[in-house]
Amino acid sequence: MTNFFIILMGFFIVTSNIFGFISYKKKKSLYSAAFTIVLLAALFASIGGMLAMFIIRDPFSIFYGLQVGYYLLINSLIVLFIAIVVSVVKKYNIEN
Repeated sequence: MTNFFIILMGFFIVTSNIFGFISYKKKKSLYSAAFTIVLLAALFASIGGMLAMFIIRDPFSIFYGLQVGYYLLINSLIVLFIAIVVSVVKKYNIEN
């Protein structure tokens, strides 16, 4: 049972990163990719929580969905940090 939820968590993280990459390719903005991943964090957290409630049948299993959302929020913060670093490097390279 635990392996199923770990695989599901990995699937949600990879899926949100793929959607973020598609958003980056369409808009050419890392900030929009980070925002897409933040929005998907809420969506996948609710989906994960509902799946856990249906499978485990315990009200406290909703915290699994919150854990998925937490990991996706950390993931989006990493993408946002990379976007800030890239923006600073581009600005520095253009001026010099």
